Amino acid sequence: MTGNNGNALRRLVGYLKPHRGKLTFVGFAAIASTLFSVVNPKLLGDATNFLFDSYREGTGVDFGWLGKWLIMMFGLYASSSFFSFLQQYVLASVAQWVTATLRQQVTEKMSRLPLRYFDRHSQGDLLSRAVNDVDSINTSLQQAISQIMSSFLTVVGIVAMMLYISPWLTIVIGITLPLSALAMKWIAGKSKKFFVRQQAELGNVNGHVEEMFGGHRVVKTYGYEEEAIRSFDQMNKKLYDAGRKAQFVSGLMMPLMTFVGNIGYVLIAIVGGVLVLNGNMRIGYVQAFIQYTQQINYPLVQVAGIMNVIQAAIASAERVFRVLDEEEEDRYEPSIGPADKIEGSVSFRNVSFGYEKAKPIIRGFDLGVKEGQTIAIVGPTGAGKTTLINLLMRFYEVDEGSILLGGVDYKDMSREQVRSRYGMVIQDTWLFNGTIRDNIAYGRAGATEEDIVRAARSAYADDFIRKLPDGYDTMLGEDASNISQGQKQLLTIARAILADPTVLILDEATSSVDTRTEMNIQKAMKELMAGRTSFVIAHRLSTIRDADLILVMNNGEIVERGNHRELLEQRGFYADLYHSQFNEKVAI
Repeated sequence: MTGNNGNALRRLVGYLKPHRGKLTFVGFAAIASTLFSVVNPKLLGDATNFLFDSYREGTGVDFGWLGKWLIMMFGLYASSSFFSFLQQYVLASVAQWVTATLRQQVTEKMSRLPLRYFDRHSQGDLLSRAVNDVDSINTSLQQAISQIMSSFLTVVGIVAMMLYISPWLTIVIGITLPLSALAMKWIAGKSKKFFVRQQAELGNVNGHVEEMFGGHRVVKTYGYEEEAIRSFDQMNKKLYDAGRKAQFVSGLMMPLMTFVGNIGYVLIAIVGGVLVLNGNMRIGYVQAFIQYTQQINYPLVQVAGIMNVIQAAIASAERVFRVLDEEEEDRYEPSIGPADKIEGSVSFRNVSFGYEKAKPIIRGFDLGVKEGQTIAIVGPTGAGKTTLINLLMRFYEVDEGSILLGGVDYKDMSREQVRSRYGMVIQDTWLFNGTIRDNIAYGRAGATEEDIVRAARSAYADDFIRKLPDGYDTMLGEDASNISQGQKQLLTIARAILADPTVLILDEATSSVDTRTEMNIQKAMKELMAGRTSFVIAHRLSTIRDADLILVMNNGEIVERGNHRELLEQRGFYADLYHSQFNEKVAI
């Protein structure tokens, strides 16, 4: 194998190297199991010769010898089964270890990948790589290693016994073996590209299903069901086509191998019959040779049948290793000590940035924020507000210029140090499957019960929490669908309050709550923001009147700056935005 195909296989083999001892034991078990199964046809041939000679010579059958022979045969079959069991047992533990290691590496890798990687790949595709592809590798390892090892040893053992019985008949059967090898090579090469495509299409289907199920309320609200089904049908058809072609091409291998094996069977029957008639060979050994012909065909057919599983595993391994080989975020060694004493002043110095360097979104951006100030950021969609927050949180690195926190350049701190000084509440709430207490406590390690309750009260969440049947022990289900969107937002705000950050970022943090709740949260936010530097992104301009500084952004640049009154007096971009919202409310 060449290219990515061979590279993926070599890397998979590399994961097996730590288990050389177990694999060696598996090899010995396979040899023992194969030895017993390979010797059986020869012993059956000896028994046939014994019975035939007894009949031809007119002597009685030696039932004592026959009984011993039957006991020996039973012992051989039992031993073969026992060693086969040991082989499968040990291989299962090795395969599970390999897949557990791969799954752990993929999970850890994703935690080190930059945000841009997740922006460019659907969640369903990433889940497919971490779950489906790794499971495909697990299934293939358990099946392929055992069958390939047993098949190889079986072929070697059978050829040795054939040569012992009759070199001439061995030469006859040897004519068919190259045909089998050529058929396997040709079909494996043809089917590989279809298995790669099948795994890619499976990732697309998973991504679509995850999006539709995750947003099923929106789908139903806008009557998107039929369009969603049409999109799914198209993706499903592509997956069906890729899977059908992969299985069809790889499925050709077994009938071809069976056909080649039957050619050998016919040749042995004819040549063996001639040798018996000429007195050059005993009939029992011809019977044994016919059995060996069928036996040698079986492992080859097994390998042919397992090739589609191997091809799927290699295709899955390529997708998994592609994730593991992705470029990670640069690891910065901090040149400062602990960041817990860094102050909350923030400075942007001639910052330029674009998600694609050829298309900058922010150009020559300068801003100085004193500790304790509240900075509101407003502007139309696409103005660069969220991009600014991404740079503050160091989700992306600036292309030019620098950002300073407390007078310390970001480049002198690790990302963990930077983010430890920020608390963030965004419009898209994220709560995990667990109790309400655990979700709030996520904001700070080691938080006490009193700290959690205090944070919930400050966010005006304690009242609705205590009304729930299990209070703070209420379990949040999938996507926290058992509480309202506004209640989700309150819990994320409580989490941010508990974190006690130096700099606070609020991205439409009150957009999902009613007006009365919003007023309560604004009070809590005033207390939370007291003495802290705060960045507030808001579309409802009425919520930012008290900000120390309002930045009006458009096309990645600050077009206006000042407080609420100053910007209204300028009668510019901000004033137009503000009055348009006010007029809309009056019209309602």
